[in-house]
Amino acid sequence: MTLTDYDTALVTGASAGIGAAVVADLCGRGLTVHAVARREDRLAELAAATGCSTHVLDVRDTEAIDDLFGSLDIDVLINNAGVGRAIQSLVGADPDDIDQTIDTNVTAALHAVRAVLPSMIERGVGHVVNIGSVAGLYPMSSGVYGASKGAIHFLSTNLRLELAGTGIRVTEICPGRVRTEFYDAAIDDPDLRDAMKETGITEITSEDVAAAIAYALDAPWYVNVARIELQPTEQTYGGMQVTPIQGRDQDQ
Repeated sequence: MTLTDYDTALVTGASAGIGAAVVADLCGRGLTVHAVARREDRLAELAAATGCSTHVLDVRDTEAIDDLFGSLDIDVLINNAGVGRAIQSLVGADPDDIDQTIDTNVTAALHAVRAVLPSMIERGVGHVVNIGSVAGLYPMSSGVYGASKGAIHFLSTNLRLELAGTGIRVTEICPGRVRTEFYDAAIDDPDLRDAMKETGITEITSEDVAAAIAYALDAPWYVNVARIELQPTEQTYGGMQVTPIQGRDQDQ
């Protein structure tokens, strides 16, 4: 099976997790896939397994994005690269962790879109898929990561307005808990990391997310799947928990 209107795809954060699953899925559907990530050894394994083309690149390097992304006629951009440093709390967060999260999750995504759009618009063919998160849609007590994914949400909705009439489609994918290496890279404290990972629920897989992306890409040209929100059946969001303010006399 091939996706009707698309021949080439570029996937960032492709060395593991969702990115690697998307590369494998799109290669299996007959697309020429460019896999972008920092870890050369992981990319080599992915290329051997899927036949993708690999590019060792840190998406925070704007010049490198311009040189590579702008030189390829890409039909599908999968903006997947992301990190969750400072995910626990803004209070006391390491400034370097804040910068890494914003630079990777937001700034790099903006530059990636900017680099591929001119060719898409000129050819009248293209699809931008931004990997957001339920953390960008609902309050989840994670100011830094939530803010970064909230930016991706509004990038996606506003980009739809900017591109109206060009034929370029924009999709935002908002997963909940996914079984990946995310928390291993996001949290240094082993006890806290284990606590965050041990949820007792059946998490969705990277392949589930890849299938959702394929659904959006495979829709007829006149259908824009604007947003897909997917999460474990045992996980949900919203509501409010009331906690007494520390040090405040509640009878006053």
